[in-house]
Amino acid sequence: MSAAIQVPGMIARLGRRLPAPFVSLHFTAGLELARRLKWLTPPPELEGRSFAITVEDLGLRSSFAVRQGAFRPLWNGAAAELELGAKLVDLLALMRSETDADTLFFQRRLRISGDTELGLIVKNWLDAAPRPAWLQGAVR
Repeated sequence: MSAAIQVPGMIARLGRRLPAPFVSLHFTAGLELARRLKWLTPPPELEGRSFAITVEDLGLRSSFAVRQGAFRPLWNGAAAELELGAKLVDLLALMRSETDADTLFFQRRLRISGDTELGLIVKNWLDAAPRPAWLQGAVR
C-alpha cells in the first residue's frame, strides 16, 4: 500500500458524524467473524478488557471489549482501557504484516494510549497472529 493514499475530507467528515455505536457494531461484527473463522483468537489476558480503535483519516472510532472469548461492542461511550489510532493505510499494513506496531509507533504513525501493559499484550498478540492467505496475498 502506498502511504500517499489520501482520503477526501468529505469522507472523514461523514465518518465523524456516524453514531459511535453504529461504527462499533459493524467493526466488532468483523472482528467476531474473523474469530469464528479462526483467523483471530483473543488470548485469555484480554478477557474483560476494553479497547478503542480510531481510523483517523476516516473519522471512525470503534469501541469494543472481549467477553467470554468473543468480541462485543461497547455501547456506553466509557473510556477504553487501550486506545489505538492510525490512518487506514497504516492499519491495513499492520493487518497484512507489511509493517509492525513498533515501527509505526516510533514513526508516529500509530497512536497508543491507556494501559501500557495491555498495549504490550495486544502488540505481541497481533505480531504473532497468523494471517489468512487471502490477506497476505491481497493486491498492493
